[in-house]
Amino acid sequence: MIDLCVLGPSGRMGQQVCQLALASNEFQLTSAVARRGSDAIGNGIQGSTVQIGDSLAKALGEAQVYIDFTVPASTTHAAVAALAHHTAAVVGTTGLDAEAQSALDALAKVAPVFVAANFSPGVSLLLHLAEKAAAALGPEYDLEVVEMHHRHKVDAPSGTALALGKALASGRGLDFDTARQSARDGQVGPRSSDEIGMFAVRGGDIVGEHTALFIGDEERLEITHRAQKRSVFASGALRAASWIVKQPPGRYTMSDLLGF
Repeated sequence: MIDLCVLGPSGRMGQQVCQLALASNEFQLTSAVARRGSDAIGNGIQGSTVQIGDSLAKALGEAQVYIDFTVPASTTHAAVAALAHHTAAVVGTTGLDAEAQSALDALAKVAPVFVAANFSPGVSLLLHLAEKAAAALGPEYDLEVVEMHHRHKVDAPSGTALALGKALASGRGLDFDTARQSARDGQVGPRSSDEIGMFAVRGGDIVGEHTALFIGDEERLEITHRAQKRSVFASGALRAASWIVKQPPGRYTMSDLLGF
């Protein structure tokens, strides 16, 4: 059994991970941690004897691997706390800033660290195919990304949309930060062939939808991934946790797990 700690257990993804882990024969949920001051602290995880705490040091010391779907600041604190115990990490937090990336890099020197904007195998294939298509079709095809999520999502574009944009940029040989175009409003002039449009739609209970568009003068290719259940991300994170505990220290992604 793999001893598992879940960060943010009262969040949408945290709840899914906890319940799937408890139903698994491979994992033992040893601890769950919420941010200090959270109303969830002291509550029990349904179906287990685990209570939600606020001590990262204690929780990570009891676990072989932790799964983190929180916010960048919490991801930073967890990575720093995990250093002392060499605890493996699976991180699905999006919008990671330089401080969080630096903390994860430091942890990766002593423990395996798995970071993904999206844990769906289908999305990983989408990124792979999008990069290949951008390279094959060439500059005659304009590149756009459209993503859709539920009304409660706080970041835009999504982490997956950014990863998709970077895949397109890589295939086309562009610098993503220069090519990225996240807004068009007013007299913006003709579209450049070297830009990648990034557009976010928010509403209702959409789990997640991402489309890469390759738009030529005579045809249009669209590659779309639609998540039907949020559990696909949770099960993907657990799959990553099962795999990562067997790896040496370093940074890993879904491409490593799936062999792309």
